[in-house]
Formats: sequence, structure tokens, C-alpha cells
Amino acid sequence: MRLIPVSSLQPGMKLGKKIYSEDGVVLLSENAELSEAIIRRLRAHGLDLVYVADPRTDDIVIQDMIEDETRRRALREIRTSFKEMMQPAVKGIVYPRLGKAFTNLVESIMDDLSSREDAMIMMMNINSMDQYLYRHSLNVCVYTILLGQIHGYSKDDLTLLGLGAMLHDIGKTKLPLELLNKPSRLTDAEFEQIKKHPEIGFRLLKDEPGIPLKSAHCAFQHHERINGTGYPRGLKGEEISEFARWIAITDAYDAMTTHRVYRPAMLPHQALEVLYTGSGEWYEKSKLEVFRDHVAIYPLGMTVTLNTGEKGVVVKIHKDVPHRPVIRILNDPLGAEVKSPFDVDLRNQLSVVITNVDGMEDKPEG
Repeated sequence: MRLIPVSSLQPGMKLGKKIYSEDGVVLLSENAELSEAIIRRLRAHGLDLVYVADPRTDDIVIQDMIEDETRRRALREIRTSFKEMMQPAVKGIVYPRLGKAFTNLVESIMDDLSSREDAMIMMMNINSMDQYLYRHSLNVCVYTILLGQIHGYSKDDLTLLGLGAMLHDIGKTKLPLELLNKPSRLTDAEFEQIKKHPEIGFRLLKDEPGIPLKSAHCAFQHHERINGTGYPRGLKGEEISEFARWIAITDAYDAMTTHRVYRPAMLPHQALEVLYTGSGEWYEKSKLEVFRDHVAIYPLGMTVTLNTGEKGVVVKIHKDVPHRPVIRILNDPLGAEVKSPFDVDLRNQLSVVITNVDGMEDKPEG
């Protein structure tokens, strides 16, 4: 299978991977034939990229970071719990189900990631129509737990970290929906209102049964920055929780690689470039380096153009050098399909570099 922009879909193409709804329900299965109506619906839902079947790349196996059932259960629990919290507050009412339900989810995610050999951070926003807040909460949790496992945290610390990551944006459940779903950029006044969500989230979680204080501080501090320019308190360096310093990176990365109504999604290599402009200033350099070394900046199945003029598809990612993948050449420098596709390993061909990613020609770099 291969990964292509929704803008390049043609009727008659067949899906390579399932497409999920907001509840994690399968809307379209593998090998579903795409019609004009289906393609229009995918565009309307803001999908940027989908996997399609292609016999020239049918040996590419895309393994998701977590199991389908874990994903469905997590999205369902996040959606149910967050919707409950969006209801008007009743004095004296707490949410004791949060601690147990989300701890179980975090443990399932930890188990899934532990079973993945040489796991890397892969884009989780492909083939999904989930509501942003729910999907974002899950994605940040998965990315952060993987980084925590790589860092070597104990199981207990990983659970605290995962809880903090999954609930980092829970304060947004108390903000007006019209503000969260605004289809254009926020005004300065609206952004000031959004900036209240870390403190709101901390207040919601700090006395919540089953939610440790270290996890609650992740909600409070994930927008703090190393140089003190973050919010809500302008903390600096090690004044910021170590867990929150990890989440600051994964939160920003997922936000940039997710389609929003007012801007298209970036691809991983673009988001990584933006993150690195804040290395040592906004984000802790050593943590950003761990992230860089374990993110698949050119996803499997992505069509790329090389400096030779040839076009091909990413068929393998080297964990030690993820920016130098193996490319299957499908088109020659003149654009004609090659009769016998062949693989080029950029790890060994140092003079060959990726110059363009399919579908990004008209997208801004930042």
C-alpha cells in the first residue's frame, strides 16, 4: 500500500487501511472502492492523507503504534469522560471513574508499545475522522509513553506520565465549544481565554481520586517553556516538571501534524524542523534529541521525489537513521513509470536526498 494526499485520490482506487469515525468505529474497510461521493466526504472531514492499495507496494506492512481495540476503547472512554466534564459543574460532584478508567487505558497502551519491536513514533492522524480533542489526547499519550519507555522510566512512572499526557488538555472541557471549534485563527482575546486551560485542568485533576499530583501537574505545565516564555506561570528550566517537558514536545508535534480547519497538517519532517527552532529555548534539547531519533519523519508508504528526479515510495525506515529511508523507485526523472521498480537505500547512497514529499507542494512550511 502507499500513502497519498486526499487531493490526489481518484474514483476506482481502493483503500489500503481502514478509516475510523470519532468513536473508533470502522467507517470504510480495507479494499473499499472509492467513489466521487466518498472522496468528497473524506475531504469534507479534513483528512489530508490516506493509504491506498497499490500492487507495486503491496509488500509494505503498516503496523499501527497500538492495537485497533486499544484505540477504539481509548477514544470511546476519552469521548465519554470529556463529554461528561463538559456539562455544567455541580458543586460537590467529582469524577471518581477517571482514575481507574484512564489508568487501565494507559496500561493497555504501555503493553501494546512494549510488544512493538523497535517501535518508532508514526503518524496517528491518518485514516481517522476523530474529533480533535479526543484524538489529540490519545496521540499525545501514545507518543509520550513511547518516549518514556525509551528513556527508561519504571512502570509506575510510565503510568503517571501516561495519565498526565492523556489528560493534559482536560481543562479545555470547561471552555466554550464555539471557541474550541472556531474555524479560523483565534483573536488575541480568544487566545488569552484558551491559555486558561492548563490551570483549569490542574484544578480539575489535583483532588480527583485516582489521579496522582504528578499527573495533574502535566496539565498545569505542558505549555511552560524552558526559557520562561510559556504559560500560565512563566516557569523556567527545571522548575517545570520533567514529565511536562516531554509532553510539551509531543503536544506541539501532534498539533502541527493534525489537520485543522484554518490550516493543513504538516508532515513529520516539517514539524520536526519547527520544533528544532525552539531547541534549548522552548524545549529541552536532550529530550528533543530523543524525540528526533525515534520519529519516522518520512512515513512508510509516503511518495517522495529525490534529487535525481526519480519518484518513489518509502518502503523501509532505519531506526538508527530515520531520515535516510529505503525508497522504491516507481517513476524515472521524466515522470514515466519504470517497468521494474527497484529499491534505493539512502543510508548507503549518501549523494541522494529527498527533495520533495508528494502533496506538500502547495502547503506552507511553517
